[in-house]
Formats: sequence, C-alpha cells, structure tokens
Amino acid sequence: MLMAEQSFLRRCRMLAAMRAVLVLAAVALAAELTPCAGQAGEAPSRDQVIIETMHPYAGESLPGIDASTMAGKVMCGYQGWFAAEGDGLGRGWYHWHGKDGFKPGSCCIDLWPDVSELDPDERYATPFHLADGRAAEVYSAFNAKTVIRHFSWMRTYGIDGVFVQRFAGEVIHPAGLRQFTTVLDHCREGANRNGRVYAVMYDLSGIGPGDMEKVKADWSLLVERMHITSDKAYLHDQGRPVVAVWGVGFNDGRRYTLAECQDLVAFLKRTPAGGCTVMLGVPTWWRTLNRDSVPDKALHDVVLAADIVSPWAVGRCDSPESAARLAKEAWVGDVAWCAEHRKAFLPVVFPGFSWHNLRGDARSDAVPRLQGRFLWSQYVAAKRSGATMVYQAMFDEMDEGTAIFKCTANPPVGASTFLTNEGLASDHYLKLVGAASRMIRGELPLSDAMPLVDGQPRP
Repeated sequence: MLMAEQSFLRRCRMLAAMRAVLVLAAVALAAELTPCAGQAGEAPSRDQVIIETMHPYAGESLPGIDASTMAGKVMCGYQGWFAAEGDGLGRGWYHWHGKDGFKPGSCCIDLWPDVSELDPDERYATPFHLADGRAAEVYSAFNAKTVIRHFSWMRTYGIDGVFVQRFAGEVIHPAGLRQFTTVLDHCREGANRNGRVYAVMYDLSGIGPGDMEKVKADWSLLVERMHITSDKAYLHDQGRPVVAVWGVGFNDGRRYTLAECQDLVAFLKRTPAGGCTVMLGVPTWWRTLNRDSVPDKALHDVVLAADIVSPWAVGRCDSPESAARLAKEAWVGDVAWCAEHRKAFLPVVFPGFSWHNLRGDARSDAVPRLQGRFLWSQYVAAKRSGATMVYQAMFDEMDEGTAIFKCTANPPVGASTFLTNEGLASDHYLKLVGAASRMIRGELPLSDAMPLVDGQPRP
C-alpha cells in the first residue's frame, strides 16, 4: 500500500469517533437553543412527546418494493437530522450550524441541497447568499412534505428504501425524541405512499453505561404505540421485522460495553412476538479484530447473536483501486465467514467524502467522487465479493459529503466553501444508485465501466 494512502486511512480511522462527537455536539447546542419548561415556548415533556408523535399509520399504502426480504436490496441511510429556523421544531438550524451558528464561515455541511423542486413552504432562507445575491435556501426534515418528496425521488430512480437513523443519544431526551420520531413518521408515510421500504437503525453514538435500557424502552414504544413492525412498508427478512444497531465494536472509546450490545441484540431477537432480524453496524475489520475494531473476541459473540453483518467502510478506501483492495482484504473473507455461520452480509459503499466545513482543518473533497466512478467501483467490488445486498451511505448526509440526493451545482459564495457536482446533473447519483441496484440484482451485467446514466460521456 502506498504511504500516502496509509496516511489517509489512518486519518479516516477517526471517522467513527467523530461521528459520535457530531451527535454529542449537536445535542449540546440544541439543548442550549431549546426552551426549558417554565419559560416562554415551554418544551413538552417526554410523556407529551410520546402522546403527540407516536401513533399507528392510517394513510394509504401503495404496492411497490417487496418488503418481505433484504435479498437484492440497496438500502440507503437516511439521517433526517436537518432542521431549520421557522420549521416548527424550535431547534434552530439543527445540523446545518457550525461553532458560531449557521452563517458564512460557520456551518457543518460540505454539500448544499438542490431545493429547486421544493415548494415555497418547504424552503427556508438562510444567511448565505448565491452568486446573484439571492438568499440561499435549505430544507427541513421536520417538514413532512419534503421527506415524502425524498421518497418520491427514490421511487422515480429505482431506489429500494432506507434505514431511518434513530440516534440513541437524542431520543432519550424529549427534544430529540420529538424531532426524530416525527421524522420517522414522515419516512413511514413517504415509504407507504411511494411503494418503498424502510427500517429503523439505532445509532448508539452518544450514549453511556446503562443507556441501553432506554434504547430497549424506545423500541418497545415504537412497536407498541406506533405499530411500526406491522406497517406494510416496514422491511422484513426471514419472516421477521428488521432492526439495525450501528456502532458495535469500534475502538473509538465508546462508553457502552460489548456485553450491553449483546444484551440489546438478545432483547431485539425476542421482542416483539416472534422477535426481529437484527443487523449490526460493525467496524471494517470486525472479523480480524484490528485497525478500527476493538481487539476483543467478544465482538464475534455479539455478531453470532445477530443475523446481518454490515461493516462500516466510509473512509476505508479512496479510489477505485483501493476499493478493489478493500474487497479483497476484507469483504471476500467476510462473505465466507458469514456463509459459514449462516449470517447475511451487507457491505457499505459511499460516493465520496468531505468534511472541511465541519472540521476546518480537513481537506475539502478528501475522497473525490470521480463523477461517480469511485462509487460504481465499490458496487462492482461488492458484487464480485459475493454480496447480494448493499448499504448505501447516505441518502442525505451533507456533513461528511456522502449524500446521493439532489445537491446543487451553484452553492452559496463567500466565507464557506462547498463542493459542486463536477458538472453533473443534480440527480446523477440517484440515477447511478438505481443502476447499481439493478446490477446487484443481476438485472444489469456486472461491468467495470460505469453506465452513462445521464447520457453524458465520462473521461
């Protein structure tokens, strides 16, 4: 391996740790901005939030993607954490903001969303400005209309569905519970109305010892009050509802233990009646217990208790060549291990990476997208490794520059620098992931050559 690439990969081993820091920092800032009980704009209590947000789905449900199996699926991660001033949530520019708020020179996103298709009631003017002097606008995932629109894009471009991120460090507090339960409800409606599928993914970042009991209580509420696993669009596999747990076994100083993780898996396997199919988000090197993994064989015990293994790969490769090498060094062996132990394997792919505005000291466009060739090479590597399903990171993640949804070629100008889409149409990556999904299912031939999804020649 080239020394430059070794240096890059060493830096990227901090990704999981920074992911946890992101959640904690956002929670802390939001706590400062959220009104306290007894003040004007009194914040609702946890019980009030549960009554307000947790209810069964009663809307229409259109046929579409088969919700009975993970086989052949490409599932995107859906963060859903972006909020805005004036959206009714009361958490301000949540997850857009930097250390000094959300303004030129202070933000945490490296991509800017394309809001040109959104209606006026879905767009929120910001302190940033476009080249022509107009105020730059963003969206809020607290607005149901926009989330449902995102699912309509998935239908248009042939994307199966999403794992809706449920941040454990957030939902144990009323403000976070209100935000992320509302977003989950929007995703449920979007999936049902557009024939897509969805499942819950718990991100354990930001929780400490003993908090796993609160995660159990949260899942019980989703099942008992929202009837989430009975929903027609909720993803199932092996006859059971799928639930994912991300953040098991990373060597980034997490405060919960592998024993607590195993206990959570056991709980999810036995509840509700019939239990769940449990997916685990683990380090890239979970099997060999080195590099980004804790060197503890107890991690294998947790994996053996689950059903689907999904090694996190963001930042673990940075070129088509290193993607092929990652597959050879890790994924091929992972597939064999999973086959031997009767587990399913769900590799993670990503279009590129950048967190310059978030970190400040990080290089912009740290992992170049290469107009989609980098992402396509990972799908090819996953397919050749024997994978039959893929986790696409991410649908809407602009903080780390991994979003595949529509981002603009004309971001704001000024003190903050944003990536453009390399001259491509804003829906290029939606089209590419749709084509990759067909390749994973065998509907398109396996080929190193990226398809011309928008009819434009590639260098």
